[in-house]
Amino acid sequence: MQTFVLAGGCFWCLDAVYRTLRGVSDVVSGYTGGTTKNPDYEAVCTGMTGHAEAVAVTFDPEVIPAEVILDVFFSLHDPRQLNRQGNDIGTQYRSAMFYADEAQKEQFEKARDRASGYWDGGIVTTIDPLGPWYPAEEYHQDFFAKNPGQGYCMAVAVPKVNKIRKGFAEYVLAS
Repeated sequence: MQTFVLAGGCFWCLDAVYRTLRGVSDVVSGYTGGTTKNPDYEAVCTGMTGHAEAVAVTFDPEVIPAEVILDVFFSLHDPRQLNRQGNDIGTQYRSAMFYADEAQKEQFEKARDRASGYWDGGIVTTIDPLGPWYPAEEYHQDFFAKNPGQGYCMAVAVPKVNKIRKGFAEYVLAS
């Protein structure tokens, strides 16, 4: 098993997408990349903690290659938007990849290079060492499944889930 920590806007969307893929055994929404110890959602939302909303995606590379996990990441958000995704604005919504070791750093760099081939304009995704990881509050975990009719889920998460289901169909769990 392998775990990648990725930030690409609101963690609800990343969580929803990765949970649809074969070989993904766990997705945990949380906070990393900041300076405040034990931040909570309200503090992170102020943009003052330095943390990004992120997901820790644990997967079996024998079932779903690491490259696919990373290509999904670059497909489901716009890595050209600095400190925002759509209407979500602030450093907590930045595009970032947090590596646990040099091998992950190299994988992340290669994925960013691949992505630059299909995104016009400069990619602003940062690749940073993984520091302390703080799981988000329980109500954020698997948020989409718990709140499918919620406005943000309907307007933002559903289109992203559908996009990945279409573009990465061979890796999507059977419904």
